[in-house]
Amino acid sequence: MTIINLSKITPFKSKINHPLNKQRIKVLQINLGKRCNLTCIHCHVEAGPKRTEELSPEICQKLIDVINRFHQIETVDLTGGAPEMNYGFRPLIEAARNMGKQVIVRSNLTIYFEPSFEDIPEYCAKHQVRIIASFPCYLEDNVDTQRGKGVYNDSIKALRILNKIGYGNDSNLRLDLVYNPPIPRDNNFILIPSQNRLEKEYKKKLKNDFNIIFNSLFTIINMPVGRTKKYLQNKYLYFSYLEFLKSNYNELTLSHLMCKNQLSIDYNGNIYDCDFNQTEDIFSTNENGEPLTIKKLLTLGNLDIIKTIKTAPYCYGCTAGSGSSCRGSLV
Repeated sequence: MTIINLSKITPFKSKINHPLNKQRIKVLQINLGKRCNLTCIHCHVEAGPKRTEELSPEICQKLIDVINRFHQIETVDLTGGAPEMNYGFRPLIEAARNMGKQVIVRSNLTIYFEPSFEDIPEYCAKHQVRIIASFPCYLEDNVDTQRGKGVYNDSIKALRILNKIGYGNDSNLRLDLVYNPPIPRDNNFILIPSQNRLEKEYKKKLKNDFNIIFNSLFTIINMPVGRTKKYLQNKYLYFSYLEFLKSNYNELTLSHLMCKNQLSIDYNGNIYDCDFNQTEDIFSTNENGEPLTIKKLLTLGNLDIIKTIKTAPYCYGCTAGSGSSCRGSLV
């Protein structure tokens, strides 16, 4: 594997020339674990069927305590792995909905066809869970190349199931899809296409071919962390990809970054500014430099301890072109 000299990359904090400050916390994004029925080549958390890491009952209860205690939380965003496969999925949904919070589940769709998970669509509908589903392309070959053979057809079947029970139609049952581009195979890097234009193409294709409807499309860039990072390093593309992202930095994205008003929490209860920092073990800290945990926040009775967001070279991914976040383009 090539050795990367990141000193050649302008540090993100130097590029923006000011601290990236945290705002009042409104979103809890919780990684329930790394168990997943798929092994996607672009997965930044490197989830898969052989992973066993997941939320414990103790941490789950602390998260429920946070949801019950802090009324400032507006959204509980569940991710993984396949969040549906990991401990705490249902208790956290029910706790959040009981407190009137919006709940997002980031689904790979194919989990609905695994034994004991067939009731997930109906369960999510019952609790009015917003589903944000990975569907990286409307072309079968592209999806199966990224996510595994047969994933496209299973995803289509899953979307039809969701439509049948009201998702995409009922205003309380929101269904959004996520596009991400293929991992770069050479130095001909490209930015994410226009989100609005691509959404129209998705809607036309899925409606015409399968009579499938959905609400919105989110375009998300492949961040150079996790499996994507390893792939780029093995192809000697990592440094040039970071340079490409840096060269397309857009200052207008800064005020919309998802890390500003969210806490990213792992299955051990550690706190991060975003799930990319979580992948890279860049912990959020208090003003004394001490790593924060969900237990410490409960003890302090305050979610707004973090003053400055920790940045890294891959932050150029969120700020390149139109920007990228868990809810798509930023500008």
